Amino acid sequence: MGTSYVAVGWNRQKKIYDWLIFFGCVFYLVIFISLTTVFNPNYTFETVLIRSTSTLAVLLLHVILAIGPLCRINKKFLPLLYNRRHLGVTMFTLALLHGSFSVVQFHALSDVNPLVSLFTSNTEFDSVSQFPFQALGFFALIIFFLMAITSHDFWLHTIGPRVWKTLHMFVYLAYLLVIMHIMLGVIQYESNPVFFLFVIIGAVVLIILHLIAGQKEVKKDKERFTLQKEGFFFVAKINEFEESRAKIFCLDKERIAVYRHEGKLYALHNVCKHQGGPLGEGKIIDGCITCPWHGYQYLPHNGQSPPPFHEKVNTYNIIIRDDEVWLNPKPNPEGEAPPEVSD
Repeated sequence: MGTSYVAVGWNRQKKIYDWLIFFGCVFYLVIFISLTTVFNPNYTFETVLIRSTSTLAVLLLHVILAIGPLCRINKKFLPLLYNRRHLGVTMFTLALLHGSFSVVQFHALSDVNPLVSLFTSNTEFDSVSQFPFQALGFFALIIFFLMAITSHDFWLHTIGPRVWKTLHMFVYLAYLLVIMHIMLGVIQYESNPVFFLFVIIGAVVLIILHLIAGQKEVKKDKERFTLQKEGFFFVAKINEFEESRAKIFCLDKERIAVYRHEGKLYALHNVCKHQGGPLGEGKIIDGCITCPWHGYQYLPHNGQSPPPFHEKVNTYNIIIRDDEVWLNPKPNPEGEAPPEVSD
């Protein structure tokens, strides 16, 4: 969180994260070029540049798409999520280099404008073996470009969280376009199955991770709380709550995080106002409920961000009867403090 917008809100964790990205990319490129030199001594500089940037961009794309479900499965992966946008911008930069070099290599020597040539030099849309796969990569790159330029929080607040989130969900369409771009290109130009296997394994891993994470979320949402009194549902025993941590309950299709802090219980809407992070999976730091995704904070007693910030989430009423915690799923207005409940 910050009181003003800066290009990058640097801190120690972000610097370490970005240095790891940088050295990881350099290491990959060096290894790729070295292996190409050994196994394909007749290579050209243009070819190795196009292939190294493309394979690295695809690898990073798979890592980016895996981070979300991995964090849902195990909280130990949350540090990867914290600065994922820098990983995304890095991936876009590599994809842009790949696309730019490819257009120059295959279309710049024509009398036609290179971008026009990209769409007109091959119109075999009815042929799998001759399909103009380069156009698919172009449209995927456009999506990545829109995501990269709107990755800053300025755009999140300017266009609104819902529009921003919808735009960034198009990453899955871009991923599909990338897969088609690679597979159709492999059919036309590759005899070595390595690239084919690389993509298939990556796609299968992503599907499995998303299914496991989705199953975990569905199981949580399907949990039933049937014992009800005067609009309150029995959800747990008081001794089930850990200090400064929360338990998440789904009532009336709403996820509610119930925190225990300094001998009291507080219930808030589980969705962070920043990027929809799960507040119930965070913890209380410096007296504030802290989102595990990007560190946005809320006061537990009223759901308001500490001054000078203005984010607010709904709160919910709780009562305790004989060490039993009862929760009312009817939300209070955002930022309104409900009656405090001691354990």
